[in-house]
Amino acid sequence: MKILQMADAVRYRTMTTAELRSTFLLTELFQPGRIDLAYVDLDRTVIGSAAPVGESLVLPCDDALKANYFTERRELGILNIGGPGTVTVNDERFDLDNLDALYVGRGNESVSFASRESGLPAEFYLLSYPAHAMHPTRLIKPGSLARVKLGAPETANQREITKLIHQAGVRSCQLVMGFTQLAEGSVWNTMPPHTHMRRSEVYLYFNIPTGDRVIHLMGPAHETRSLVVANKQVAVSPGWSIHAGVGTASYTFCWGMGGENQDYDDMDRLAVAELL
Repeated sequence: MKILQMADAVRYRTMTTAELRSTFLLTELFQPGRIDLAYVDLDRTVIGSAAPVGESLVLPCDDALKANYFTERRELGILNIGGPGTVTVNDERFDLDNLDALYVGRGNESVSFASRESGLPAEFYLLSYPAHAMHPTRLIKPGSLARVKLGAPETANQREITKLIHQAGVRSCQLVMGFTQLAEGSVWNTMPPHTHMRRSEVYLYFNIPTGDRVIHLMGPAHETRSLVVANKQVAVSPGWSIHAGVGTASYTFCWGMGGENQDYDDMDRLAVAELL
């Protein structure tokens, strides 16, 4: 398990591009036949991927967690961004098609991942936070959920938001999770920008065409920087940082949050003109 130690807003000011990328960006997830995990000391987040190809993959419990099994004191959100797959929690099997999700509550000793079609393997994105309460494991089919439409073509930010794990839907201890799909021709996300000191946020960018990139904006409003993000890479956003982006083509991103407030609309909004 990779350990990612987060920088604060003071150290951030002097960081090089390489230092920003090594601190705030995960670039090596979704390796075929592997489970990859990173532990972020910010809100004790675990970010990872499971990409089963042949045999199923069992979620390990790294020594860094000091637990008997992964969800002994944690909850886990899973989003399938690949082909049809299966997640088995203890002895219960859940079939996840593309963009289906699964919430796994605290106290489940065994979690494993498999692909249902060898020629079209599943790719499971994993996001986990500590949990002080138990909530039931739930399969989430986004086709049955209400979606929020925001933005407009003339501002190049027309997008559709699907909330997967949140207060008014599948409940959790502190994890909030969903995804946003940009319409064809739209490239801006989370604009106008915001921050929220009550929780950190994690962005998985995917469905980015080969050769295209997303410019992920970060930092305090008066001191912004950027990360150039490729397909299936993850940007970590502390509470003091904005998290917005613009792509060279349309794309999708999974947003996930953990902290003391699960209210999706808890945002400290900023005007575009405030950014420097």
